Amino acid sequence: MSLQVVARSAEAAGGGGPARLARTAIGAVPPPGLILLGIVSIQVGAALAKNLFGVFPPTAVVSVRLVTAALVLGCVVRPRLRGHSRTDWAVVGLLGLTFAVMNSAIYQSMARIPLGVAVTVEFLGPLSVAIAGSRRVRDALWVVLAGGGVLLLARGGGGVDAIGVLWALLAAAAWAGYILLGASTGRRFPGTSGLAMAMAIGALLAAPVGVAQAGTDLLSPRLLVFGAAAGLLSSAIPYALEIEALRRMPARVFAILMSVEPAVAALVGMVVLGELLGVRQWVAIACVIVASIGATRSTRRPRETPET
Repeated sequence: MSLQVVARSAEAAGGGGPARLARTAIGAVPPPGLILLGIVSIQVGAALAKNLFGVFPPTAVVSVRLVTAALVLGCVVRPRLRGHSRTDWAVVGLLGLTFAVMNSAIYQSMARIPLGVAVTVEFLGPLSVAIAGSRRVRDALWVVLAGGGVLLLARGGGGVDAIGVLWALLAAAAWAGYILLGASTGRRFPGTSGLAMAMAIGALLAAPVGVAQAGTDLLSPRLLVFGAAAGLLSSAIPYALEIEALRRMPARVFAILMSVEPAVAALVGMVVLGELLGVRQWVAIACVIVASIGATRSTRRPRETPET
């Protein structure tokens, strides 16, 4: 489960022509490098989005980002809308709702607290899925370690407030839902068609809120350009890089490498946004990273034992 669920779903969703061209272009890059580039791309996109929050509401930026990602995926994948059951549509609809909630919540969080702190709290989503259902004492220790890290962040100071942490926790819950619904969508829809349809649904759900709060400001060239760039950097580009990396590395290794994302977010926030974190916040981020790596390794190993 957890990050490896995302890995397996993405691995099974390898696409055709456009994806093949992308693999040719980036085939010379080692898989760990692709993962790191993808993580940096996501967080730079988030930093670009956060730079807009002083002028436009987060809901407007979310709308532009999701619409951009939906258009890109729709053009590349061209999903077929026929031949699916009501249950299939219910699952992909819930995934679209999850996309809208997850992106909206993390942007609301980023508007209030440093990028690295928001992503660290959000990372509790995949971590909780990794540990859910486990009865190992060792996994309980990872929960305690991650919880301790979040408590350190929630104590305040250094630009951290309770509302921002609560929004990040909502984003974490949505990320956990995305993992479970994404796996189900991958089983029900061929290739990446389910993902493309869910992203379109998420954009349709988020757009009215953005229009209501931003109005004609949604047509601002600055919002359209930077919002679209955030959509490409945070969705289309990292997804392509991760798909290519998964073709050349085990899902467990992928999941472990993804665990460094909170630290990358903190570094990007420091370099791009000037968000300096204190020692306590860096310790908290380290706690969540170690817990994520530990949970991923301990929950994956039993499934990798040879079957005889």
